[in-house]
Parts: sequence; C-alpha cells; structure tokens
Amino acid sequence: MEDTLTVFTASKYCNVSSKTIINWVEAGHIKAYKTVGGHRRIKKTDLETFMNDQGIPVPEKKVDTARKKILVVDDDMIIVESIVQSLEEDEFDYEVISASDGFEAGLQVNHFKPDLLILDIMMPDIKGYEVCKKIKTGAETKDTKIIVLSAYLDDEKFAQMKENGADICFSKPLPLHQLKEEVAKLLGLK
Repeated sequence: MEDTLTVFTASKYCNVSSKTIINWVEAGHIKAYKTVGGHRRIKKTDLETFMNDQGIPVPEKKVDTARKKILVVDDDMIIVESIVQSLEEDEFDYEVISASDGFEAGLQVNHFKPDLLILDIMMPDIKGYEVCKKIKTGAETKDTKIIVLSAYLDDEKFAQMKENGADICFSKPLPLHQLKEEVAKLLGLK
C-alpha cells in the first residue's frame, strides 16, 4: 500500500524524528490509525496536507515503500511482541506480522509472502522440518530466508533443521540485538 506510511517512513519523508511524528499524531495534527498489532499508520495524503499547512517542504521523489517483509511464528505472545516491536523499530523499517500457530503461519506465508520467517519449531502443531522443507521447495517461497528458534534443540537437531532448509538456527533466549543483526545479514542489508 504505497499511500500508507509507517511512523519511520513518515519521519524520513518529513526529515524529522519518529518521536516527532508520534507527538504530532498524539496531538491530533496528523490523522493516523492503528493496526491490529497497535502500530500507527498514516495516509500519505494526510501527511502531505499537514506538511503543506505547516510549510514543511514535500519531497518530489517518492518514498521507497518496498520494505522487507518478516513473519514471526511463535505461540508465546510475549516473545512475539518483543521480536515484532524490536524489528519494527529497526533502521531498515521492516514490515513485520506474526502468527501464533501453524495454520495461521501457513496462511500468512501464502498471502503475506515474507522475505524472512522467524520460526519457533517447538509449537504443538508445527513440525519444523516439514515447514522448512515445504517453504524451501515451494516455487514462490524457495527464496524465503528462515531463522529457527528453539529452547530445546541440540546441535544435532539444528543440523537436521539446516538440512531441511533453515538458514540459521538459534537457541532461545536469543538477545534481540543479535537477532536483528542476523535478520539484516540474511536480507542482504548488512
């Protein structure tokens, strides 16, 4: 949706900080709505109206809205929220969504078409090997990068996951800064 901006993208468009955009939204100067996950989205036309009213120059070039898409799959909502929030606040302005079970993850892979999947394979309805193999052998999903997270796997199981298509395997808990670094590397941004 080219006409909808994240707070980060809007801040780059106005050449101000993300916090300034949030302050303007909270003060009612810019119209915005919240996604189901609680993240603000701003229509480009609303932002440009505000910019014109305030005498802020509107850039002639288009804002690059081709963002990398990430799907986080975990049944622990605290972990999901911390990963999603950390990635959404990252400098690369990822588009991040989550799924809490295997069925929802399958739907999201087909519809959202993520560039990268962060997958907890120790969920009741997920067979990690099958998920990795299915994604890596699918015509439309074969280039999707996969990061596997698990609190219970040993080196042998991680090796099996890699054989079935996982790009990287980590034990939980993984520090968020390390996860963000690996995500950027896998997506070719670092």
